[in-house]
Amino acid sequence: MSSTPFTLRVATSVADIPADVWNACAAGTSRSVDPFLDHAFFLSLEESRSAVRETGWLGHHLILERDETVAAIMPCYLKSHSRGEYVFDGGWAEAYERAGGRYYPKLQASVPFTPATGRRLLVRAGPEADLARTALVQGAAQVAVQAGVSSLHVTFCRQDEWELMAAAGYLQRNDTQFHFENEGYAVFDDFLAALSSRKRKVIRRERREALEGRGITIRWLTGADLTEEVWDRFYEFYMDTGSRKWGRPYLTRAFYSLIGARIADRILLVMAERDGRYIAGAINFIGQEVLYGRHWGAVEEHPFLHFEVCYYQAIDYAIRHGLKRVEAGAQGEHKLARGYKPVTTHSAHFIADRGLRRAVDDYLARERSYVAEAIQELGAMTPFRRGAMEEQD
Repeated sequence: MSSTPFTLRVATSVADIPADVWNACAAGTSRSVDPFLDHAFFLSLEESRSAVRETGWLGHHLILERDETVAAIMPCYLKSHSRGEYVFDGGWAEAYERAGGRYYPKLQASVPFTPATGRRLLVRAGPEADLARTALVQGAAQVAVQAGVSSLHVTFCRQDEWELMAAAGYLQRNDTQFHFENEGYAVFDDFLAALSSRKRKVIRRERREALEGRGITIRWLTGADLTEEVWDRFYEFYMDTGSRKWGRPYLTRAFYSLIGARIADRILLVMAERDGRYIAGAINFIGQEVLYGRHWGAVEEHPFLHFEVCYYQAIDYAIRHGLKRVEAGAQGEHKLARGYKPVTTHSAHFIADRGLRRAVDDYLARERSYVAEAIQELGAMTPFRRGAMEEQD
């Protein structure tokens, strides 16, 4: 091992980091890079002006080096607000500012606008990987202090990273998502067979009423299917639904063109077509073992179409392609009745101010207890037959 110490520097633009260097760190010991960790994804967010200084996402990516070799990267942003994160700290900001503090800017280690669990410590594989991971965690906290920001938030990280950061003094937070787990099903009907009779009938009715008699056809589009005309139509859905949900949608039209040009074979659009025109759609990203559902939109309202396009089609695709899981995004207890199970998500938070840190730590202890109890209760409400659940366990 080298006796040279690690050094940490900041890159304000993803474009300043070579793609092969970034992806070598993002892959770690895996066969390939998950779509949300790919240099192409971050670069598309930046070049499309979706995640840039003007939108409150100023790149502040932490680069750990030794002997002029990049050992690890933490994708990070200097943020002037808390939007687009899906781990809500607005109450902390409000309380701190009422007490005379300055919460923003803060540092945010995340994939912008993407509530999907993944590595946040992108460490190159090798004999020094564990040392680099620890150095990155400790160095990131030092960067926050030196930059004079209130806090550093590492959201939707893996549990092993969460535990490592806790050992370094970061505060731990949990939340809940709903994921579909593929228990070796060969076809969608195998999944239905694992459900209680009543729930099975409900899903069949919802799928039937979403499409039959309405002239709606579902199409899976990926790779070369993702033309500019298709993106135009999908962006119309995104703008219509996003404007109603968030007031101002996060992603620009250019993002879809850029990401479609770079990783089209790792994107699945589930599109609903009626009378020769697309009326609704959902975008998914295809990982090594996971299908990640992100957002959807529609310009026509039809009963149960949302469930069909976003949830049932994702399950069907995952089963047919041998994927182990579908992650359908943040929140949504309505997913429970559709075969998605409650799981725990993790985030870690370094708070510089001792007073704010004590208050947040106390709050998070109570919140973690509540989340654990809620997940246990929700787990008992899944639509699976008890016998099927026992066999799966």
